[in-house]
Amino acid sequence: MRAFIYLRLLFTTTGIVFAPSVGAEITPVPNSVVARKNEGAQPRNVVFILSDDHRYDAMSFMGHPFAKTPHMDAMVKVGVHLKNAYVTTSLCSPSRASILTGLYTFRHRVIDNQRPVPEGTLFFPQYLQNAGYKTGFIGKWHMGHASDDRRPGFDYWFSFKGQGKYYPPNDSYTINDNGKRVPQDGYITTLLTRKAVEFLKETDRDTPFFLYLSHKAVHGPFTPEPLYKGTLSDQPFTLPLSSERLINNQLNRPRWLLDQRNSWHGMDFPLHTVNSVESFYKSYCEALRSVDDSIGVVVQQLKKMGIHDETLVIYMGDNGYMFGEHGLIDKRVAYETSSRVPLLMQCPELIEGGTVVDEVVANIDIAPTVMQAMGLKTPPYMDGQSFLPLARGQTIPWRDYFLYAYYWEQNYPQTPTHFSLRGDQYKYTTYYGLWDTDELFDIKNDPEEQNNLIHDPVFHKMKQHMQNQLYTMMEELGGMEIPLNRPKGQRKTERLRSQGGEKAADFPEAFFVDEALRKELQE
Repeated sequence: MRAFIYLRLLFTTTGIVFAPSVGAEITPVPNSVVARKNEGAQPRNVVFILSDDHRYDAMSFMGHPFAKTPHMDAMVKVGVHLKNAYVTTSLCSPSRASILTGLYTFRHRVIDNQRPVPEGTLFFPQYLQNAGYKTGFIGKWHMGHASDDRRPGFDYWFSFKGQGKYYPPNDSYTINDNGKRVPQDGYITTLLTRKAVEFLKETDRDTPFFLYLSHKAVHGPFTPEPLYKGTLSDQPFTLPLSSERLINNQLNRPRWLLDQRNSWHGMDFPLHTVNSVESFYKSYCEALRSVDDSIGVVVQQLKKMGIHDETLVIYMGDNGYMFGEHGLIDKRVAYETSSRVPLLMQCPELIEGGTVVDEVVANIDIAPTVMQAMGLKTPPYMDGQSFLPLARGQTIPWRDYFLYAYYWEQNYPQTPTHFSLRGDQYKYTTYYGLWDTDELFDIKNDPEEQNNLIHDPVFHKMKQHMQNQLYTMMEELGGMEIPLNRPKGQRKTERLRSQGGEKAADFPEAFFVDEALRKELQE
């Protein structure tokens, strides 16, 4: 039974009516791979292109003031834009593990960027291999920093250790090219694109293939290739409304959030530099140009081979990125600009151009979607489901909520453990183990998440419902235990004194009372 709860919210003039929830048992992950084909299905070639840290709105067709993404724009015209796509943890390794397993973070247990993948973890490309399809991985793997060894599920492997390098740091720096050590040849985005084209050229027309092209870009430090470096420097830039520093916390914002802006992940001390958010953002968008070019090169190669119309091409970001929103830079948190990502698909034989999908989809849905496109049934233990029917304009039962989970890291202690429930309209987030305030936002009417409704009596029932729903889903999906990890690396705790680093953030106004609550002790 699929591990989702289908609970519809019906709004009336008198309040909220809740339909009954349907519980679900967790199907255990098997120890072996058995690919089950859908009878009569035509397996398609699939190219999955993943970028790092690409936020949902950094594309020119989204009306971005200076990002230039002509090839992403072209994908939307001939394919579909899944406009409400999210990750279940906004961090590289956990998000990539969810993409490859179809599981929530607390199930695959890759909770941070330091933890290796648990032994025996099944990746969906293993099912493709089992079905006789050709598979290739090119680019950033990232789960388990110390190794670039081939992972299960891939016939061809081209990857590097950890984050990789935009340019080779020295002459001895090498990449694993299908078991051989080879020097990095120039700018990494261009190199990965070239290897992807080589993989496509070597494919057998009679054998369906899956290519996973995983870019390092646009991960920091943002390094554009020379062709694009400085091309956006003169573009106008405006900080988001939520970047405003609060002198007094009258908006019921969490104290940890207000404190964090003066840290590694805050806009007042971004990445422990004195550089501006503006300079970071423009370099980011300049580096994004090469990722966009990569899409164009891959699509053009498919056309040259005569397989463009029949091949499903998917483009996605592994998490979002903030540039001043809520006073922050980077990701990790459940806010929209951190957790929401671009998701585009094209396949002229399957998808009508210009399609827009409004339903909320997530990274856990990638595995089932690719498997369906390649004619395979989704294993019942996966938490995700295929959104291919949605992309084709079909009406199917879909989730009302998805879960977001982030677990505290000793390396980056500014962000607490938190769990979030995201629906079509409302988002509830609870910060675990803190003397602080939780958050409830009406995303439809407050997309920039400026008005925290958590203490508003009008939304008391909604808050209580979403809190109950969150923990119910956590219980039914096996997420009620917090995984622990042995700390590694440097602990980034510094604060910039000149930016107010000595003062703690004020408590939210809702925490104050005008009279003593225990009057009997005063008598």
